Amino acid sequence: MSPAETERHHRFLRSFTAHEPAIRAHVRRLVPTRADADDVMQEISVVLWEKFDSFRDGADFKAWAFGVARFEVLAWLRDRGRDRLVLDEEVITKIADETTADEPRLERQREALEHCMKKVPSDQRELLMQAYQPESRIQEVAQGSGRTVAGFYQWLHRMRKLLLECIRRALTQEVAS
Repeated sequence: MSPAETERHHRFLRSFTAHEPAIRAHVRRLVPTRADADDVMQEISVVLWEKFDSFRDGADFKAWAFGVARFEVLAWLRDRGRDRLVLDEEVITKIADETTADEPRLERQREALEHCMKKVPSDQRELLMQAYQPESRIQEVAQGSGRTVAGFYQWLHRMRKLLLECIRRALTQEVAS
């Protein structure tokens, strides 16, 4: 690989890695299941890489990627047009427009959550993450934590409440700055 190709590859990876969670969240709002989102994300990743030469340096990578994601979701929908779980293309377009407009607020919330999660002791943070893993079973997580299921749900409720308060404070401080 030439130095120019290596640099192009690195620029793409840095941009894609920085924005992949937001792109995935955007796609997840447009398709019925996580598995569907995973499938669509694979296609989006390939298309973004193939079209990266058309991306202008200094442009907004996330906005560009959201546009590509919209077209890939619409293509996915056309392929599954007979599936009754799939929304109409017009509805998807409306949702995509709204989520694109809402993305800056959602990004600030994700950053605040990340900031607040860093304040949670590592053992408790690990339990929180286990509880929200796809396919996780609360009974098993509760047992692993040494709590009853009811006790674990109470703890989880308190943790969510603390995180929500922390996020609200972080967002309020951001506005005040």
